[in-house]
Amino acid sequence: MTPERLARIKGTLDRRQPDLHVLTDQIHKPRNVSAIIRSCDAFGVANMHTVWPREGYRAFRKTAGGSHNWVTTHTHPDMDSAISELRGRGRRIYAAELSDRAIDYRDVDFTVPCVLVLGNELDGVSPEAAAQADEHIVVPMMGMVESLNVSAACAIILAEAQRQRSEAGMFERRRMPDDEYGRLLFRWCQPQVTRYCDDRNLPYPPFDMETGELIDGVGWMTEVRDIRRNRVRARPEDFAAPPGE
Repeated sequence: MTPERLARIKGTLDRRQPDLHVLTDQIHKPRNVSAIIRSCDAFGVANMHTVWPREGYRAFRKTAGGSHNWVTTHTHPDMDSAISELRGRGRRIYAAELSDRAIDYRDVDFTVPCVLVLGNELDGVSPEAAAQADEHIVVPMMGMVESLNVSAACAIILAEAQRQRSEAGMFERRRMPDDEYGRLLFRWCQPQVTRYCDDRNLPYPPFDMETGELIDGVGWMTEVRDIRRNRVRARPEDFAAPPGE
């Protein structure tokens, strides 16, 4: 971990907005999901929430330009539970939805804790989700078409959210809670160790937040060997060597 890389990681985490979320409603095309994740990363959104299409999950990581590494994705079984959870945490719900009550996206307050809801390519936001939204917002259209591609609309709306939050000074200090900051700093600095621990349900090893390095990598690997030996019903892959061994 070079000092320059660590500084960039910390700077990015310092600008993340923990109370600005994106929620996708059964978006079908992997390239649109990928573009939305890229926009989330670009505009400082730490958490993307999604309800996958009913026909199932589609992989998108290879087309996300690596952005999935920097944006935490939360999966929900349906829109009702997703909106209920986010509203329960004090978030206002803004649905990108063309309706009789829709207003210009620049007229809503993005400096408050809020969620941008994006509908799928065919039907838009589901009627149930639209009914629960605090506001319907639209990007004004000046041409013949009535709407933008969902990923383009996401980028435009998040750019406005970034503008409002920048003017309010919300990027000038770290806003992410300490526990989430520390967890993400470890994951971003130590991706191989993170995957190894996550796959085997192991706790993350002690970590120096000033250098981005493990405090005692050799000692941790010794502890992992002991854990593997003591597991009576371990899966075969649990006996793989720790990263770097």
